[in-house]
Amino acid sequence: MHFINGIRLQFEGLLFGLRSPRLLLLGLLRFALLLVFVIAGATVALVWHDEFLALLWKRPDSPWIVWLWHLAAWLTALVLMMFSSVVAYLLSQVLFSVLIMDFMSRTTERLKTGNVLDDSGLPPVQLLFFLVRQEVPRAVLPILCVLALMLLGWLTPLAPVVSLLATAATAVFLAWDHTDLVPARRMQPFRRRLGDLMKALPFHLGFGLPLLIPVLNILLLSFAPVGATLYHLDPRRHSAITEGGTP
Repeated sequence: MHFINGIRLQFEGLLFGLRSPRLLLLGLLRFALLLVFVIAGATVALVWHDEFLALLWKRPDSPWIVWLWHLAAWLTALVLMMFSSVVAYLLSQVLFSVLIMDFMSRTTERLKTGNVLDDSGLPPVQLLFFLVRQEVPRAVLPILCVLALMLLGWLTPLAPVVSLLATAATAVFLAWDHTDLVPARRMQPFRRRLGDLMKALPFHLGFGLPLLIPVLNILLLSFAPVGATLYHLDPRRHSAITEGGTP
């Protein structure tokens, strides 16, 4: 149930963002930045696609199994596109999007509650640097480790299982990068925020899986901070998810 609730909240945030002129403007700005990075990453991935596939499996001479090679080529292209999207997201996130995400989160909270609860007490510039520093333990290192695990899994007999687990972990960490915005801004300890993530893994898996769908993820990533903020602004739903109840 919490898995489905995560997917539902992802699209609920998208619709809420599209209905608000301010959120729509911020989302389109983030969309443009993500699009530039994703197109650049996809171009690199496709340029190196044939060389990467040749390392995994050279084209067979037998016409009976060449169709398997074409299937592997298509799957490799799909995985490389997913990898490039994640890497492009991380680059745009660290370089530009942290500030945009914070604005979107604050705007969502103001529209829903009338004010913004901010316990940091930091000047805006210091708060921005604080939020940027959060990206290392919250998104960059976990996702890069997961991607490395997926690449390693391709070289072992357990590659399908490892790849599925790594994909699920990537989805969870992408979701957490957004749902952690509000607690981080409110200066909650990192250990507590990590504990809340572990209590709500099915929800974060549901929230994060749509962010891995090529092309659609560019749009969803643009407005994901809205749904992630709505997650914290509904105390009943948040407590039910983290405590294992029914939302």
